[in-house]
Amino acid sequence: MTSLLSFLDMNATMLAASLAVFLLAGFIKGVIGLGLPTVAVGLLSLVMSPVQAAALLIVPSMVTNGWQLLSGGAFLALARRLWGLLAGIVLGTLAGSGFMDADGGRHAIVVLGLALMLYAVAGLASFTLSVPAAQEKWWSPVMGLLTGLVTAATGVFVIPAVPYLQALGLQRDELIQALGLSFTVSTVALAINLGQGGAFGGGVGWASLVVLLPALLGMAIGTRVRGMVRATTFRRCFFIGLLLLGMHLAWHIVAWAA
Repeated sequence: MTSLLSFLDMNATMLAASLAVFLLAGFIKGVIGLGLPTVAVGLLSLVMSPVQAAALLIVPSMVTNGWQLLSGGAFLALARRLWGLLAGIVLGTLAGSGFMDADGGRHAIVVLGLALMLYAVAGLASFTLSVPAAQEKWWSPVMGLLTGLVTAATGVFVIPAVPYLQALGLQRDELIQALGLSFTVSTVALAINLGQGGAFGGGVGWASLVVLLPALLGMAIGTRVRGMVRATTFRRCFFIGLLLLGMHLAWHIVAWAA
């Protein structure tokens, strides 16, 4: 067991926490179709640095979101429509290399907490925007760049990409595939970002592969549970939990100031 933990570059507590968190994150994604990176990085940041949490996310996020991306038939049409958003995500994520690990990750924890709070409040308020088709070519690169910078700083790639994609008036299946496309590109860009800084490689890469198993198991369970619970109730509980987690992480700035 000791040799395995050494190979994965983790201790027993971190491994147990990672397996449990990815099981939960996969379950939530199975029920409502999103939330894996947000839950995983948010909760794991309680026991490890955001950089470590983001590195563990790479393989589960790539597999689950790649699966979501390929589940529809509008891939090429969405890629042509959203190329500005995707290019902005890549540019912002690569430009923000080193943001997450600056100051030992202390600022990243606070920024992550604020991002989770913003996402949760928007979800609880059912806040929606509407972007006219004629303005997409201007807004897409801007939203992509902002998403990339937030991804580079926190490892979470939902703000502002998810609200923006919801504002485009896509059909349900198109929206699900567009989210998969955005998340997949974000994951690839994040992997390159972390790889350049030496945070994704060796034992960390194998550990990311290991936590794929509970993530897939959680998704399978969540998919079966989906029809047994009211989606609106589950989403409300999900966003309340994110809000509390974000408040806890953001509180670090007060503790450090004291």
